[in-house]
Amino acid sequence: MTTYSLPQPEYSRNMRLIGHSDQGGKPDGVQVMVHRGYAYIGHMVSQGFSIVDVRDPKNPRPAGFVAAPPGTWNVHLQAHDDLLLVINARDLFADVRFADEKVYYTRSVSETVKGTQQRGWSAGVRIFDISTPEQPKEIGFLGLEGIGVHRIWYVGGRWAYVSALLDGYSDYIFLTIDLADPRHPQVAGRWWLPGMHTAGGETQSWPEGKRYALHHAIISGDTAYASWRDGGLTLLDIKDRTAPQLISHRNWSPPFGGGTHTALPLPDRDLLIVLDEAVLDNQEDGEKLIWVFDVREPSSPVSISTFPQPEERDYVSKGAHFGPHNLHENRPGSFISSTLIFATYQNAGVRAYDISNPYQPKETGALVPAAPAKMMDTRPGRPQVIQSCDVFVDAQGIIYSTDYNGGLSIIEYLG
Repeated sequence: MTTYSLPQPEYSRNMRLIGHSDQGGKPDGVQVMVHRGYAYIGHMVSQGFSIVDVRDPKNPRPAGFVAAPPGTWNVHLQAHDDLLLVINARDLFADVRFADEKVYYTRSVSETVKGTQQRGWSAGVRIFDISTPEQPKEIGFLGLEGIGVHRIWYVGGRWAYVSALLDGYSDYIFLTIDLADPRHPQVAGRWWLPGMHTAGGETQSWPEGKRYALHHAIISGDTAYASWRDGGLTLLDIKDRTAPQLISHRNWSPPFGGGTHTALPLPDRDLLIVLDEAVLDNQEDGEKLIWVFDVREPSSPVSISTFPQPEERDYVSKGAHFGPHNLHENRPGSFISSTLIFATYQNAGVRAYDISNPYQPKETGALVPAAPAKMMDTRPGRPQVIQSCDVFVDAQGIIYSTDYNGGLSIIEYLG
């Protein structure tokens, strides 16, 4: 029997690496969902998604790959019950105009790709039956005009929620999707920040060098908690899924650097954890933070604290991005806690935080994976540095984290 030695983490505290997978030779990972013992992983470069059998998390086994249509990204996906929803969008990082990350993060995508003639990609959401987990079977497709969908929130039932860049808009907006018949999904409602509907005669109201675009929304009850990159945070009333209404809008960029990525509601505590993504190397976009908001009064969210930052070494000068990227999102069927929060911190790995006292969050564990063995990211000049991207914690408390180049890290929390 050949023994596979695990890559040696660069740093760990209260966490232990127990498994690792190169995802069948495609180690570029973005979003990961673990469902019924299988990890579904969207790729940044490999144009498709992979399936890894993690029923034994110490011995993950590649179990399949589903290719995307030509020219198409499958960076994000969502699994619940027997359905897997996979985003389809133009593979922007394969476009030479986005070779410099700054172009992607500091101006509207529609501005950059203006004048594209041929439409050589698929835009929308593909729906797979995963009743046989390692053999996804496509059963439906929501086709859209435009660049496509960036991210989805789907936790079962009739409704899904996506960020989509449609023709006629400057960047990604909020859509509600009706899945009453998953074979024939329909767009039901939409909402955008004022200034984004260019075809409707709206004009940009935000400063040059800022990007107003929905990253995604997390839904709790009839409220969508939506993150708009440099446009901040909105709470939307979606009681009527066909007509979302604004409850409140907060934006702290400027003075802070923007990049609002994830807003995680903790409804039992009237708290909201809001993460700003670091998007440029060596903190060129400023220090990025994870905020705690008090949302007892939804019309007036108030920030009451920030999470402590990794301090055991100088991560700013380590290379690539230092700062938050994503949170474990407390999905039904996964690990759910309103006091223990997991986040990825890019070149500073995976972090755990205790927010029992929401005014004084404390870091309780960390693991920084080894540098990637090889580079999958084809953009020129990207440093060979870990960029822990997504994090998913299963119901048993096992942590799964992806990297753009470094494969899937499976981690045990010891806190």
